[in-house]
Amino acid sequence: MKQLISEIFQIFIGIVLASLGLKMFLLPNGFLDGGVTGIAILLSELFDIKMSILLLIVSIPFLILAWFTLTKRIFIKSILSIIGLATFIYFENFTAVTDDKLLIAIFGGLFLGAGIGITIKNGAVLDGSEILGIFINERLGISIGKVILGFNAILFGATALLLSVEVAMYSILTFLVTAKIIDLMIEGFEDYVGLMIVSEHSAEIEEKLNKIIGAGTTSYKGARGYGKRGIQEEKDIIHTVINRIDIRRTYNLIDKIDKKAFIIEFDVNRIQGGILTKYLTKEGIKKLSPALIRSQDSNKEKVVKGTKKATSKK
Repeated sequence: MKQLISEIFQIFIGIVLASLGLKMFLLPNGFLDGGVTGIAILLSELFDIKMSILLLIVSIPFLILAWFTLTKRIFIKSILSIIGLATFIYFENFTAVTDDKLLIAIFGGLFLGAGIGITIKNGAVLDGSEILGIFINERLGISIGKVILGFNAILFGATALLLSVEVAMYSILTFLVTAKIIDLMIEGFEDYVGLMIVSEHSAEIEEKLNKIIGAGTTSYKGARGYGKRGIQEEKDIIHTVINRIDIRRTYNLIDKIDKKAFIIEFDVNRIQGGILTKYLTKEGIKKLSPALIRSQDSNKEKVVKGTKKATSKK
């Protein structure tokens, strides 16, 4: 029950942020965003109908798709979220904050992206284009990203023809800002990468990754392989996940031990459990200090020496 209340509260915050982005920035200046919201704004500009009403109407076919595509829990929360957004837009009476088109595109996208991102993170959808992407992906195997990109390409092309090229260009900028902020809200501000390391000195590298970088590692056996050094026999392969802040330090550390080490770097979308340094916390910031690491090592040495002295006295 507590989790559900927390989700509903955060979805409410997301709806407020998205409605602020629309009413304070985009709608007063005729700028569009991508997806269903963009269609509703475009139709509102063409036919002078309230955007909040059009948002509900345009969302209906996408919600029908959601019934067959998403879970019932997400479906219900998405309906309530879209109705909540339309209600806020209808009753909010904010005046435009600025008439600078660049600021409108950036901050409109920022508020809208934050709102959509928070809502998605808590299991609801404010825009139907994601639902369309999931539906087509399941039926035809086309990636969700490509479906959304194609959807918005058609939308912005229509905007250029029906309104103006300038509005379409600023709307594309708004969409890009929105998409990036959605990613940040869902994935967080810290970025992680995975590394697979093959080296003749795997034990030493693993020790240094644990001690200096503070990264957890997993070792598994490689049966055999073939590379520049010919046929490779069985050896340990290191698999680890590190914060992108540490990427340069990690490569330098590996180079000092083994310049010929074979490294594969790959993006990591989601992590749960394990040893991960959160650099945006006080504890994480402390771990960035090499001086602190040295002081911790020296303290350990003092403790060991003190223990040896006490043992010898006995």
